[in-house]
Amino acid sequence: METSLRYGEDSKALRIHAKEKLRIDSNTYFQVHGELDTKLGQPTSSSALIRHIYPNLSATLGVGLRYDKREKLRYTVNAKKTFPVTLDGFLNFKIKGGCDVDKDFKERKSRGAAEFSWNLFNFQKDQDIRLRLGYEIFEQVPYLQIRENNWTINADYKGRWNVRYDL
Repeated sequence: METSLRYGEDSKALRIHAKEKLRIDSNTYFQVHGELDTKLGQPTSSSALIRHIYPNLSATLGVGLRYDKREKLRYTVNAKKTFPVTLDGFLNFKIKGGCDVDKDFKERKSRGAAEFSWNLFNFQKDQDIRLRLGYEIFEQVPYLQIRENNWTINADYKGRWNVRYDL
């Protein structure tokens, strides 16, 4: 199980996040997420997805359910396609998108982004870094992610930010 501590301007409370992936076959797995708000002492979100990896296309597709305290139950579809920019695979261009719909299929929330991702392994001894620079298409906002080993910082042009520490 992957767990992390998360804090951001959107909640002003430390959240504990957990994710588990259960392999169904060599290219398919069942993925469950859950998040606990330590200020409220209550779960704030959870999701269950079936993800399929298409290795020959460098793409993934996920279908499932998401429950959020604010938006209630929603159906979700996610997809991602990676294009290597360099032969070593350390610099990639990714296109990703998704759509959530409410349980009555009336309210839809789409998201999509294009980003460059640059992995720097052994930047210094025992230090790996990943830099992502992207553009969220539907919100029309650029964003940045800096990851150093277990620490991740996300920020966008609208002033939203969050910090994550992977345990």
